[in-house]
Amino acid sequence: MFDDKKLWKDRAVHRLKDFGVYLRYILNGHLMVVLLFLIGTAAFYYQNWIKTLSLNFPAEIIIALILGIILTHSPVYTFLLEADQVFLIPLESRLKGYFLRSGLISLVFQGYILLMFLAVLMPLYAHVSVNGFQSFFIFFLALLIMKAWNIAVNWRIHYYVQPSVYIWDMFVRYFINVLFTFLLFSNANFLFLLIFAFILAFYYFSFNSKTKKMGLKWDLLIAQEEKRMASFYRLANLFTDVPKLKDTVKRRKWLDLFIHSISFTQNNTYLYLFARTFLRSSDYLGLFIRLTVIGAIALYFISFGAGQLVFSLLFLYLTGFQLLPLWYHHQNKLWIDLYPVSQTYKTEAFHTILRNILFVQTSVFALVLLIKGQWMFTGIILLTGLLFSYLFVHFYSKKRLKA
Repeated sequence: MFDDKKLWKDRAVHRLKDFGVYLRYILNGHLMVVLLFLIGTAAFYYQNWIKTLSLNFPAEIIIALILGIILTHSPVYTFLLEADQVFLIPLESRLKGYFLRSGLISLVFQGYILLMFLAVLMPLYAHVSVNGFQSFFIFFLALLIMKAWNIAVNWRIHYYVQPSVYIWDMFVRYFINVLFTFLLFSNANFLFLLIFAFILAFYYFSFNSKTKKMGLKWDLLIAQEEKRMASFYRLANLFTDVPKLKDTVKRRKWLDLFIHSISFTQNNTYLYLFARTFLRSSDYLGLFIRLTVIGAIALYFISFGAGQLVFSLLFLYLTGFQLLPLWYHHQNKLWIDLYPVSQTYKTEAFHTILRNILFVQTSVFALVLLIKGQWMFTGIILLTGLLFSYLFVHFYSKKRLKA
């Protein structure tokens, strides 16, 4: 006899064990020490920045815009597998308890993330409000209820096929979340919040009534679940081999201009392969863009010269370290070993690609300081970054890849 409770428990326990195995590698990695240093440095500058703000600073609007994103992004962790499209669809009417438990566990995990963001933003609110931290738990309870509403609405939306419904729902819910959070932190009259409760109920029940006779879109739910797990596996893959990780490739024709600069010779076989892999894989190119943008923003707002130097080197290290798996990207493809090309060219090609990437990032960081008018530190960051990139590629990466 089918038991949805046992199925959900088995799936949840297996997923948590999977997380636990890879989290041990992540938390034991020395990269965490660097990240903790970054967090500590960011907290220091954050506190000093708050002290410079006037009491008229629109903290409520800033908090509402940030928490609005956290509230709107409310997926349901279903633990579904690809085979469920065949075996569980006939049992959909008997899976209400299964999906209810998935919604509750989603609320717990996302509620914890919400708590972290609220804890970070509360000093900003306390600086401009006479209430200080007294309303922290009231705010968290109200936001947790909003998070539960967002999860419930997001679940009902998954009964629709049209992509436009998902897009409009995102915009509408973000507007509602921002407005509610702003009223909450502005200590609005209770009557406004009560009216808001009726709006939330109407929004949910309107979708609930329209989707009662619809079936779940299993392919979409499974695709989203696989995408979430792929993101975690990509993170874990920085610390250990993850057999379950699936490659995602996108054809980016507009980046071909970088490929065309590589001469068509046998010696450049691996250079062409690594360049294509970096530009087409969302894992590597996306990571490089994110870290470069975050590092550039951090350098722009940091005014302390030594801090700028440390931050630039830290982001270069983070980028280089997380791009090292590019070396192993094709290790399980047997046809790569059939190339009539010496392995020496493979090593040289990887070092060339990695060195050029770090040189580009260094140039972006130096350009940011140049825009700020800090001529001396522009030169220091540029020279130090180029030297660090060279040492990282030709010494650290060689040692790391041999290990």
